Amino acid sequence: MKFLGNVLATIIGLFVFCMILFFGLLIFSAIAGSDSDVAKVKSDSVIELDMENIALDYTGKFKDPWVTLLSDETSVGLIDVLNAIEEAKTDDKIKGISIVNSTSNLGLAQSKALRNKLNEFKKSGKFIVSYADFFTQKEYYINSVADTIYMNPVGEMDFKGLSTEVMFFKEIQEKTGVKMEVIRHGKYKSAVEPFLENEMSEANREQISALINSAWSSIVSDISLSRNISVDSLNNIANQLSARTPEMALSKKLIDKIGYEDQYHNGIRKALKVDKDEDYNSVSIMDYAKNVAKSPQKVDSKDKIAIIYAQGEIAGGEGDVNVIGEEAMRTSLQEARKDEKVKAIVIRVDSPGGSALTSELIWREIEITKKSKPVVVSMGNLAASGGYYIACNANKIIAEPSTITGSIGVFGILPNMTELSKKIGINTSQVKTHNHSAEYSPFRPIDEKFKEVTTESVEHIYTTFVQRVATGRKMTVEQVEAVAQGRVWTGSEALKLGLVDQLGGLDLALKEAATLAKIKKFKTQNYPEFDKSIMDFISEKNKFPFAKSKETIIKEEIGVEAYETLKQVKKLTAHKGIQMLMPFELKIQ
Repeated sequence: MKFLGNVLATIIGLFVFCMILFFGLLIFSAIAGSDSDVAKVKSDSVIELDMENIALDYTGKFKDPWVTLLSDETSVGLIDVLNAIEEAKTDDKIKGISIVNSTSNLGLAQSKALRNKLNEFKKSGKFIVSYADFFTQKEYYINSVADTIYMNPVGEMDFKGLSTEVMFFKEIQEKTGVKMEVIRHGKYKSAVEPFLENEMSEANREQISALINSAWSSIVSDISLSRNISVDSLNNIANQLSARTPEMALSKKLIDKIGYEDQYHNGIRKALKVDKDEDYNSVSIMDYAKNVAKSPQKVDSKDKIAIIYAQGEIAGGEGDVNVIGEEAMRTSLQEARKDEKVKAIVIRVDSPGGSALTSELIWREIEITKKSKPVVVSMGNLAASGGYYIACNANKIIAEPSTITGSIGVFGILPNMTELSKKIGINTSQVKTHNHSAEYSPFRPIDEKFKEVTTESVEHIYTTFVQRVATGRKMTVEQVEAVAQGRVWTGSEALKLGLVDQLGGLDLALKEAATLAKIKKFKTQNYPEFDKSIMDFISEKNKFPFAKSKETIIKEEIGVEAYETLKQVKKLTAHKGIQMLMPFELKIQ
């Protein structure tokens, strides 16, 4: 027995040693490779702008170095890219930017921010050139800022205006016996409409129509300025699909040249005075952004402005780069508030909303913070419902013209499988001490008293929401009610209604924060720094280091579009508690 014990101890010791050696080598490799991660930028270089792997503004920081080391997320966010392009304006080694067959997962407001920064880059006297085999509308919107736009001779262009599609589940509920019990306030609060109807309500159609028309107006206005084509002409092109081929796009002046990619690169060689047989120097935007991110900020000042990124749905707990949790948000606000070098705070909100309770907790922390330091909100793609709840308390709100915001409304949703239970022969019985001591059961019809109490809670939270907006925006309750009821607005519309103060991006929000703090020079410091252990990371990602995540495997099996649909259904049915959530997703193709 002693011999077997010794053998077992030896095996365990070898296993532990191997694990320590394995992770030790990982850390050593990470440390040794940290300097090599910074790409060397050669003279007369061109930045290759490929945004395929960039979707978030902020990719996060983690207190646990193991999480940072083993995370498979990109270490570059959109804000890093914008800072890199800003740096490239004055970098003597950078001569221009090349955009080749670009694809991106950016939202409309993010695309607008990128486009604005590219426009600023052009004004420095450096060139931007673009090439594509196929232009989607979103990619053309970004690429249209280029000095010269190439298109493949057998390529295509998608330029036809915007649309969005909403799925409805009422009939499938009737067929399966699984019903979603809904309690809501706000005639436009149509996040739950797919469970109540088989087709879109007039109120929902009205708001979506106004929304996409406003977004389209922003898009064509920008393209009109860059391409020197009137807005009316662009709308005619979209209506008649008269830019669908390279020849048609060229005749309508949406592109400048028809050619192959090798001809496009020869044009860059000519601009750089490089022989046709030689490669010109280039650096990817990812590598260049890492260079800039690892370089100290060139600001002679101890003053700082904290940028706190609030990205994703609002939920309880710690949160991460895709979920706004009250713990990370409250910790970030408290740390920034206590740091004497931080003179002002900018909260970058990109959220469709979520938990009403968590929204209120974050609102409270902002209320406390405002008493000692100015708080400015910069809205990204979305700052709707709960996202607007946490924004409305800021000293100033800056939104992009195409930001989707508002959606001041509340709902609760509960899955009920009573009919399904009957069909498959399941029955339930309850034993309770008091009239209403039993909680809601998905296997029994909704209790009228429970419905009454829940409705009362929804109404209370809606009233609180309206009051928060009225106080924060210095409006009357009646004025807020007139623009509330769950309706969504673009940033341009929200400005006219008094829901935001100015139109612009993060740069403008930082300037406004500096003005309120009465400082001229400042550095920035990013938050949150997420408190996640390596075990939390492995558990959440449902994987071991270097293995594919569950999400990646499902995407590969059923395709990205089917996965996104599955994710939306799962997300809607998984919400707990009363929600402040945007009614739908707008995807621009």
